[in-house]
Amino acid sequence: MSMQDPVADMLTRIRNGQNAKHQQVVLNSSNFKVELARVLKEEGYIADYTIQALENKTKSMTIYLKYYQGAPVITRIKRISRPGLRIYKSVDELSAVPGFGTTVLSTSLGVLSHKAAKQKGVGGEVICEVA
Repeated sequence: MSMQDPVADMLTRIRNGQNAKHQQVVLNSSNFKVELARVLKEEGYIADYTIQALENKTKSMTIYLKYYQGAPVITRIKRISRPGLRIYKSVDELSAVPGFGTTVLSTSLGVLSHKAAKQKGVGGEVICEVA
Protein backbone atom coordinates (compact mmCIF):
# COMPACT_ATOMS: atom_id res chain seq x y z
CA MET A 1 0.00 0.00 0.00
CA SER A 2 1.32 3.44 -0.87
CA MET A 3 1.82 6.14 1.71
CA GLN A 4 -0.70 8.97 1.42
CA ASP A 5 1.20 11.69 3.30
CA PRO A 6 4.98 11.10 3.62
CA VAL A 7 5.56 14.41 5.46
CA ALA A 8 3.00 13.50 8.14
CA ASP A 9 4.75 10.13 8.46
CA MET A 10 8.09 11.90 8.97
CA LEU A 11 6.68 14.20 11.64
CA THR A 12 4.98 11.28 13.40
CA ARG A 13 8.22 9.28 13.42
CA ILE A 14 10.04 12.23 14.99
CA ARG A 15 7.27 12.70 17.59
CA ASN A 16 7.15 8.98 18.45
CA GLY A 17 10.95 8.69 18.54
CA GLN A 18 11.24 11.54 21.01
CA ASN A 19 8.43 10.16 23.18
CA ALA A 20 10.25 6.80 23.27
CA LYS A 21 13.59 8.56 24.04
CA HIS A 22 15.26 7.19 20.89
CA GLN A 23 18.51 8.78 19.74
CA GLN A 24 17.61 8.56 16.04
CA VAL A 25 14.81 7.68 13.65
CA VAL A 26 15.20 6.20 10.17
CA LEU A 27 12.83 6.85 7.27
CA ASN A 28 12.73 6.92 3.49
CA SER A 29 14.27 10.05 2.04
CA SER A 30 13.00 12.55 -0.51
CA ASN A 31 14.23 15.98 -1.53
CA PHE A 32 11.35 17.66 0.33
CA LYS A 33 12.01 15.69 3.54
CA VAL A 34 15.70 16.63 3.35
CA GLU A 35 14.77 20.32 3.08
CA LEU A 36 12.34 19.98 5.99
CA ALA A 37 15.08 18.31 8.09
CA ARG A 38 17.49 21.11 7.10
CA VAL A 39 15.09 23.75 8.45
CA LEU A 40 14.53 21.77 11.66
CA LYS A 41 18.31 21.55 12.15
CA GLU A 42 18.84 25.27 11.43
CA GLU A 43 16.17 26.15 13.99
CA GLY A 44 17.78 23.84 16.59
CA TYR A 45 15.04 21.21 16.89
CA ILE A 46 17.10 18.21 15.74
CA ALA A 47 20.79 17.49 16.25
CA ASP A 48 21.60 16.37 12.70
CA TYR A 49 20.48 14.23 9.77
CA THR A 50 22.26 12.02 7.26
CA ILE A 51 21.31 10.57 3.88
CA GLN A 52 22.37 7.07 2.89
CA ALA A 53 21.95 5.41 -0.52
CA LEU A 54 20.45 1.93 -0.42
CA GLU A 55 20.93 -0.99 -2.81
CA ASN A 56 17.65 -0.55 -4.67
CA LYS A 57 18.39 3.06 -5.78
CA THR A 58 16.37 4.55 -2.93
CA LYS A 59 17.72 6.70 -0.13
CA SER A 60 17.33 6.44 3.61
CA MET A 61 17.42 9.41 5.98
CA THR A 62 18.52 9.15 9.61
CA ILE A 63 17.41 12.00 11.86
CA TYR A 64 19.35 12.39 15.11
CA LEU A 65 17.00 13.66 17.80
CA LYS A 66 17.94 16.35 20.29
CA TYR A 67 17.34 16.37 24.04
CA TYR A 68 17.99 19.01 26.70
CA GLN A 69 18.49 17.79 30.28
CA GLY A 70 16.78 14.51 29.38
CA ALA A 71 13.67 16.16 27.92
CA PRO A 72 12.92 16.27 24.18
CA VAL A 73 13.62 19.62 22.53
CA ILE A 74 10.47 19.23 20.40
CA THR A 75 7.47 19.43 22.69
CA ARG A 76 4.92 19.77 19.89
CA ILE A 77 5.14 19.04 16.17
CA LYS A 78 1.95 19.32 14.14
CA ARG A 79 1.15 18.93 10.44
CA ILE A 80 -0.92 21.91 9.23
CA SER A 81 -1.35 21.68 5.46
CA ARG A 82 -2.28 18.20 4.33
CA PRO A 83 -3.13 16.58 0.97
CA GLY A 84 -6.89 17.02 1.47
CA LEU A 85 -6.70 20.59 2.78
CA ARG A 86 -3.88 22.89 1.75
CA ILE A 87 -3.26 25.95 3.94
CA TYR A 88 -1.51 29.00 2.45
CA LYS A 89 -0.45 32.22 4.17
CA SER A 90 0.86 35.47 2.78
CA VAL A 91 3.86 37.19 4.31
CA ASP A 92 1.53 39.54 6.21
CA GLU A 93 -0.32 36.61 7.84
CA LEU A 94 2.82 34.89 9.17
CA SER A 95 3.21 34.90 12.94
CA ALA A 96 5.20 33.00 15.53
CA VAL A 97 3.88 29.85 17.15
CA PRO A 98 3.08 30.44 20.84
CA GLY A 99 5.82 29.17 23.15
CA PHE A 100 8.87 30.04 21.04
CA GLY A 101 7.75 27.84 18.17
CA THR A 102 8.46 27.91 14.46
CA THR A 103 6.21 27.57 11.44
CA VAL A 104 7.77 25.79 8.46
CA LEU A 105 6.64 26.96 5.01
CA SER A 106 7.09 25.74 1.47
CA THR A 107 7.68 28.89 -0.58
CA SER A 108 8.78 29.77 -4.09
CA LEU A 109 12.28 30.18 -2.61
CA GLY A 110 12.27 26.70 -1.03
CA VAL A 111 11.40 25.37 2.42
CA LEU A 112 11.84 28.15 4.99
CA SER A 113 11.01 28.95 8.60
CA HIS A 114 8.49 31.73 9.14
CA LYS A 115 11.33 34.05 10.23
CA ALA A 116 13.29 33.52 7.03
CA ALA A 117 10.13 33.84 4.91
CA LYS A 118 9.26 37.17 6.56
CA GLN A 119 12.80 38.39 6.04
CA LYS A 120 12.67 37.47 2.34
CA GLY A 121 9.13 38.80 1.96
CA VAL A 122 7.45 35.61 0.73
CA GLY A 123 4.50 33.53 1.86
CA GLY A 124 3.60 29.98 0.98
CA GLU A 125 2.08 26.69 2.05
CA VAL A 126 2.22 26.08 5.81
CA ILE A 127 3.78 22.64 6.24
CA CYS A 128 3.97 22.28 10.03
CA GLU A 129 4.35 23.99 13.38
CA VAL A 130 7.13 23.00 15.77
CA ALA A 131 7.50 24.08 19.38
